[in-house]
Amino acid sequence: MIWSADVSGALEPLHARQISRRALLTAVGVSGVGLALAGCTTQPADPDSFVNALPIPPELSPRVDGDTLVFTLSAQAGTTELIPGQTANGFGYNGAYLGPTLRARQGDRVRVEFTNALDEVTTLHWHGMLLPAKYDGGPHQTVEPGNTWNPEWEIVQPAATLWYHPHVMGQTAEQVYRGLGGLFLIDDAALTEAGVPSTYGVDDIPVIMQDRNLTGSGDLDLAGLNATYGILGDTMVVNGRALAALDVTTEAVHLRLLNACNARILHLEFDDQREFQVIATDTGALSAPVTANTVTLSNGERIEIVVRMSADEQIMLRSAKGTNDVLDNQEMNILRLRAASSLATSPEVAQTLPGSAAPVLPSPPTVRDFQFGNDMSINGVMMDMSRIDEVMAAGAVEEWRVTNTVMPHNFHAHGCSFRVLEINGKQPPAWQQGPKDTVLVAQGTSVRLAVQLVDEADAEHPYMYHCHMLRHEDEGMMGQFVTVEPGTEASVNRTLRS
Repeated sequence: MIWSADVSGALEPLHARQISRRALLTAVGVSGVGLALAGCTTQPADPDSFVNALPIPPELSPRVDGDTLVFTLSAQAGTTELIPGQTANGFGYNGAYLGPTLRARQGDRVRVEFTNALDEVTTLHWHGMLLPAKYDGGPHQTVEPGNTWNPEWEIVQPAATLWYHPHVMGQTAEQVYRGLGGLFLIDDAALTEAGVPSTYGVDDIPVIMQDRNLTGSGDLDLAGLNATYGILGDTMVVNGRALAALDVTTEAVHLRLLNACNARILHLEFDDQREFQVIATDTGALSAPVTANTVTLSNGERIEIVVRMSADEQIMLRSAKGTNDVLDNQEMNILRLRAASSLATSPEVAQTLPGSAAPVLPSPPTVRDFQFGNDMSINGVMMDMSRIDEVMAAGAVEEWRVTNTVMPHNFHAHGCSFRVLEINGKQPPAWQQGPKDTVLVAQGTSVRLAVQLVDEADAEHPYMYHCHMLRHEDEGMMGQFVTVEPGTEASVNRTLRS
């Protein structure tokens, strides 16, 4: 397997066993759609039960205001069907669960007119987006019920699969679990020219993966939100649908994979162990496709792959069982891919992709250390909304070292893109090097990063760094930094004005 113990520490996928297609249905002794969801703690849901058409999040068309693309979003409550025929109460953007897909290109100016139609405070964070901190949508940019927020910025980064979700202090885990989240895609015609499938909903498919616990009536079960890692669900929901299947009509399909679970780690593979091409990670394209047959995503991470199929074949995207006893403790079937009897021809992906150049560390670099603690601390302190923990020069490239000697965590930083240089002193697989904004930091692991900071100077509005396991960030495993004009770092007030 590509993911080996000397790189990942305690979180290593096990070779998946063969699945009995009828075993679960026989054991449960029921029929219908809800069948294979109950009690899937020892084996994955039966592949034959994956018959529900995969929903494709609709693209949100902006209106044009001068030179600005204007998107309208509303956070709201409603009812949906995670299992067809059964009602679930959810939160969504412009709907009852998840949200539409926003799209723009580098150089576009965008404005989002956001209304909070919920009965509780929320925020709207642009995960992976490089933008001014005052528009980042972190815990300082709260939107009260009935109020609006209108962030506006220029897209300054290359093509990437980003996402948006709440980031309100103490409530992120519950709001995301209830359904708040959606994709923001930055497009580049150069990827299409390089042979990457790019017809949205046909051969360019968003795959938003969420583990959920469901009640007997198909509603979201919120029990366990306050557990150590929060809820680890036994049912995989993709784009808001359990037991989902994708009908493939082309020889190659481009999957934009987002681990939108609250905490679960996914070791992604196909059930026949077939190879695929990794073409992009969190914040952009690779410089060349990388062949793999398994990749690991902690929550918040994205990866884009191209997989090829033959007519009439069926394969299952699944997560292999890992070696951690909590976060990857079971094999899970995720999405069934069903190829048509006749497939449209797809070009081969070019061997050169329009990936951005890796940041180059200066000599000597500015080095920052981040140490996870057992008490949900980073560097010995928990989140304080009034305290600035780090001050950095806008546009700088720095070396960050993230060390974890306690329970498994991951590390996400706003206002930057980074490359993973080393994990436990060794270079990681090419697909895991980035560009990224989130990285798994397993127990007993140290990660070294080359971090390119956003070129935005603002001493009064901070960006965040934190564990992206949502229960942990809600508990305060988070810090704040500002980026300022180079040379002014020492004069910055480390206490924010209220």
